[in-house]
Amino acid sequence: MLTNLSSNSNLSERKPVKNQLNILSSDLLSEYLKKVTTDLKAKFEALKDADISTDTFSFYTSVSSVFSSKIEGETIELDSYIKHKKFGIEFSPDYTKKIDDLYKAYTFAKSNALNEGNIKEAHALLSKNILTHSKQGRYRNQNMYVSTSEGRIEYVAASPFEVEFEINQLYTDVAQLLEQKMTMEEVFFFASMIHLVFVKIHPWNDGNGRSARLIEKWFLAQKLGEKAWFLQSEKMYYQEHQAYYHNIRLLGLEYQSLDYSQALPFLLMLPNALKNHGIY
Repeated sequence: MLTNLSSNSNLSERKPVKNQLNILSSDLLSEYLKKVTTDLKAKFEALKDADISTDTFSFYTSVSSVFSSKIEGETIELDSYIKHKKFGIEFSPDYTKKIDDLYKAYTFAKSNALNEGNIKEAHALLSKNILTHSKQGRYRNQNMYVSTSEGRIEYVAASPFEVEFEINQLYTDVAQLLEQKMTMEEVFFFASMIHLVFVKIHPWNDGNGRSARLIEKWFLAQKLGEKAWFLQSEKMYYQEHQAYYHNIRLLGLEYQSLDYSQALPFLLMLPNALKNHGIY
């Protein structure tokens, strides 16, 4: 059941979120609320689907799929993908197949609850042409390092012995948050925090960034309704990808010593995507 929440919710009626969480931190929430000056409720309510969308084609799902893929180095352009997806114009399969897979994952998320089983299914969909079948929707069982193009290690993810415990802690927190009443600002805060923690755990062999950005929007939609799918957050992350990666790196080099007190610049990116939302 989707819950539409108001920024004017009575905070005194809710138990403190931080007392019920295992891995997500709410320590920065007070500072975050001071920094978010945009009227999120008004901006969110103004979101609407594009005229070009039809029953069988979603413009904003195309935007999400294209720009989330471009963050990962895919070279496809939005105009080309729309020609392919809406009008059936053929391109080389290598040019469109990974974006088609991600489009299917977003479409799946729109009609399914946000939980562990469905996140695994979404990953299986988006990684069809990235990973072998045996690794689609399955947690990695080896060490994971994130390297620069020069071959320098810039991040050491959770060890394979920690992955399942850590990701289950996250899923437990998500389930609790989905049941709680929150202001719209809090929903945006925790959507970003879920994105950040997921990508820091790095549970898959590949497709972690695509999954994290999908889960962030999936959480927004579960809490706020279908308008969340019209938010062009992936486009903004791509346009500001240097800041996006810089803000993720601020937390530290190794999973065991991450400093989430440095997460505020990353957390503020999502409300800025809403603030600067516009038609492509």
